[in-house]
Amino acid sequence: MRPPAAHGFTAVDQQPRPAEFIQVLETLDDHPFYAAYKARLRELLHARPGGRFLDVGAGTGAAALAMTEEHGSSVVAIDHSATMAGHAHARGLGSVTVADAHHLPFRDASFDGAWADRVLQHVADPEQVLTEMLRVIRPGGRIALADPDYDTQVLDIADQDLARRVLRFRADVQLRHGTLAHRYAGLLSRHGLRDVNTEARTIVVRDPREADNCLGLRTWAHTAAEHGHLTRTEAEQFTGQFDEAVRSGRFTYAVTFFLTAATASPTSRS
Repeated sequence: MRPPAAHGFTAVDQQPRPAEFIQVLETLDDHPFYAAYKARLRELLHARPGGRFLDVGAGTGAAALAMTEEHGSSVVAIDHSATMAGHAHARGLGSVTVADAHHLPFRDASFDGAWADRVLQHVADPEQVLTEMLRVIRPGGRIALADPDYDTQVLDIADQDLARRVLRFRADVQLRHGTLAHRYAGLLSRHGLRDVNTEARTIVVRDPREADNCLGLRTWAHTAAEHGHLTRTEAEQFTGQFDEAVRSGRFTYAVTFFLTAATASPTSRS
C-alpha cells in the first residue's frame, strides 16, 4: 500500500493545471451554502471600518475583498500558492503576499483579527499555524476558523459499509487533518482565548452536480483503489451504486462545517 499524493490544495502550484483550482474555489464561492457560511465567518471577526485583518490561505481573494466592501476594513491576504495570490491581486486585492502560514511575515500584534477558512485541514502543522495567527493579532483581537469535519460525513448508497470505507479514506488519508474541525473550540481554549464560540452548519447535497460535483466524491473510491485502500472491484461497485443512487433519487451526501471564533486575551500572548 502506498500513500496517496498530497491533496491538490496543499501544493497548487505543483499541479499539472493549477488554474483549475481557482475554478474550484470560484464554483464553491457561488454556492449558497458556502456564500452564507463565509459571510457569517466574516461577521464573527467583529470587523469595523479602519480595522486591519489577515486572511490566511486567502485563495482567490474573494473573501478578503468582501470584508473590505462590507465592513470598510483593510485586509492583508496570504497564500502559499503564487497562482492563487496572482489571481487575488488581479481581481483587485491590494495587499497579497505569497507566504507560508507556519511562518507569517508580520510583526507581533499587527492585526485586529485573522481568519483561516478551509485551510487548517491542509497544512502540515495546524498548531503552528494557529500560534502564528495568535502572534500577529493584538491583545483583544479576534480569530475565526472554519473547516468541514469529515468525521460527520454520510452517504446514502446501497452498501453502507462500502460507503463508510470510502468516506473514511477521504477523512483519514486524502486530507492531512480532515477530522480536526470539531476540536477547534478546545484548541482555542487551550491557547487561553476568551468568548470561544462554535457554530455547526451542515451541507446536504441531493444533486451530486452541486458543490463542484460534490467535491469529486464519485472519484474517491477509484483514488482509494489506486493506493491500495480498496480493491478495483470494490471501486467499481461504489461507482455503480453511486450512479444508481442518483438515478433512483436516493442520493444524499452530507458533511458538517464548524465555524469557531474567539477573542485573544487582552493581557497575555499565546
